[in-house]
Amino acid sequence: MSASLSLLFLGATTTISLVAAIGAQGTFVLRQGILGRHITPIIIFCILSDALMIGLGVVGLGALLDAAPWFIEVFRYVGAAFLAWFGFEAGRRVFTPHSIMVDDAEGDSQSLKAALLTTAAVTYLNPLAWLDTTILLGSLANAQGDPGRWWYYLGCCCGSVLWFLMIGYGSRILRPLFARPEAWRVLDAAVALLMVYLVFNLLTVNLSTH
Repeated sequence: MSASLSLLFLGATTTISLVAAIGAQGTFVLRQGILGRHITPIIIFCILSDALMIGLGVVGLGALLDAAPWFIEVFRYVGAAFLAWFGFEAGRRVFTPHSIMVDDAEGDSQSLKAALLTTAAVTYLNPLAWLDTTILLGSLANAQGDPGRWWYYLGCCCGSVLWFLMIGYGSRILRPLFARPEAWRVLDAAVALLMVYLVFNLLTVNLSTH
């Protein structure tokens, strides 16, 4: 295997290993995939966002963020507030069975604009996601030198594509199971608990050395 292909493979596997730890973005994509609501534009948005965030790290924004701890601290509390709201909404759905039934109509009551705005929020308002993509993956890419960093970056983008296609379209396999309200209750309860953990982790972790 050539050095370029090795870097491409390394970038892809590293990205998948990072994003496979399901967070707010992953659970939202999974839920939308099960419901069949606007999943294709959501997947495209997530893939392009990853390419942008990682690319910013490759061109040097990661070093700038790392040198501005005050900005990261502000971002910490904004992100924690959003994740807390996201978890609250998931917890509320556990006790509102009328809002968790699978709707076979693709459009449903949620507009594409609302779906993409939520996708943008779970993508860009999570400081840990910026640290993993822009700072960590950007730093790993730049460690490869030129032109190696661009092969690594391409691999990262390929890994992102594979991951979002898998959870976005693959989640449809679970659709028959989630025809039952009880299954939605379990999923939403798990999401609510995950958000509690993420908020706690976000407020206690040392972001400057994450």
